[in-house]
Amino acid sequence: MRAFWSYLRYDEAWTAETLRALSELAVGKVAVVEHLDLPDAMQHHLMHMGFTPEARVMVVRRAPAGDPTVYAIDGFEIALRRETAKSILVRQTEGA
Repeated sequence: MRAFWSYLRYDEAWTAETLRALSELAVGKVAVVEHLDLPDAMQHHLMHMGFTPEARVMVVRRAPAGDPTVYAIDGFEIALRRETAKSILVRQTEGA
């Protein structure tokens, strides 16, 4: 079975400048989830936690050593390792 994310179509105007890895955002920044580039099982797990298309996610804080990072999404705070967050592509919101 193909993951939900496999069926998403991307606007041709989106470029490397507009999409970035979630792990690249600074603390306090807000972005919109666009794509998960992870194995199906991990995609489904994250989707159940709120990482769905067009969901807003905010970087809350980073551990003192820089990993993991806590993200706020859909009313929850979720800690993700940098390796996982690198595979979540987001579009940073204007002014964030």
